This record gives sequence, structure tokens and C-alpha cells, in this order.
Amino acid sequence: MKVFGISGSPRQGGTDYAVRYGLDYLKEKGCETRYFSVRGKDIRFCIHCDYCIKNKQGCIQKDALPEFYDGMVWADGIIFGTPCYQGSLSGQTKCLMDRCRAILAKDPSILKGKTGMGLAVGGDRCGGQELALTTINNFYILNEMIPCGGGSFGANLGGTLWSHDRGSEGVAGDEEGLRTLRKTLKRFYEAMARKVA
Repeated sequence: MKVFGISGSPRQGGTDYAVRYGLDYLKEKGCETRYFSVRGKDIRFCIHCDYCIKNKQGCIQKDALPEFYDGMVWADGIIFGTPCYQGSLSGQTKCLMDRCRAILAKDPSILKGKTGMGLAVGGDRCGGQELALTTINNFYILNEMIPCGGGSFGANLGGTLWSHDRGSEGVAGDEEGLRTLRKTLKRFYEAMARKVA
């Protein structure tokens, strides 16, 4: 099973740590993984020019997204990780989602049936993680993917982590947050395994 992990954080820290933690967990279970970070990359907003719709040849903008597109198409399962900005997703994470229009214009079923999970890292315990995860899960639903949460009692929508504004060190020390992440990863793996069985 192939898993694509995406960090929507423009800086190295908690979100990177959490996504890599998830990919390491899945590697141990035999998954093949790829990682994409927005950090330091030229990633432009969708300008809704309809080039992708009219030409069916991808996006008119020539930036760092071909690697992202390749990962989305390649994967059986996708992990979106985002920091919480103003109580929701980072702008970079939302930009990646918006720009998926370019691959969907070529093939509207390109993401159909893939399994998706989300994780969100906040500077506070209640820093917008649930709203961020709802937005990630909505992206999966809109694109006919299978959204996967961590189940009842602590991880309903996905992994929710608290960095204490200390980046990777804060996330690494958030045992409750890592528990929600492991619960979600377990169900994500099981959902992918059922599909290929």
C-alpha cells in the first residue's frame, strides 16, 4: 500500500514531525511512503482561470506542484497534515486542495476510492484542530475519497496535536495528541488493507 504524507506548514516543526511520525508508523507495517512539504516551495494560489478545465493538461502555473500532483495520483492513501492558523487550516494547505482542480479536470475520478486521513497541530489544545480536520475530511468527501477518523473517545475526526508553540519538541511531548494520531493511523491502515484484500 502506498501512502502520501503532506505537511502544509511553511516552517519546520510540529506538523512535519507529526506527518513523519505517521509515515514511520505505516512504514513499519510495510507501506511504501512519500512525503511532501510546502516549506520553502513556490506554491501559488488557484486563480480560477479555467485553463485546466478547457485544456485538460494540468495547471497553467509553473511552480512546485507537479511533485504534489504525482504523489496524489500515486497513492492509495493520503495524509494531510496542517498547522492551525486562525482556528483552521493554513493557507498553504488550502492552496494545495484548491489546486487539485488541475488533476481532477483531466480525470474527475482520479482520487475516487482513495483513503484519506488528517492531522492538525495547534498552538493550544483547542486551537482549531477540529475545524481544520473537518475541512480536510470535506475535501476527501468532495473528491469521492474515503475519509478516516480515529473513532470514538478521543479521535473522532483525526489526529489532534498540541505543540505548546514549541514545534516538534512540543508535539513529541504531547502524549495525548500522539494517542489520537496512533488511533487514526490504525484505522487508516485497516481501511486501506480492507480495500486491497
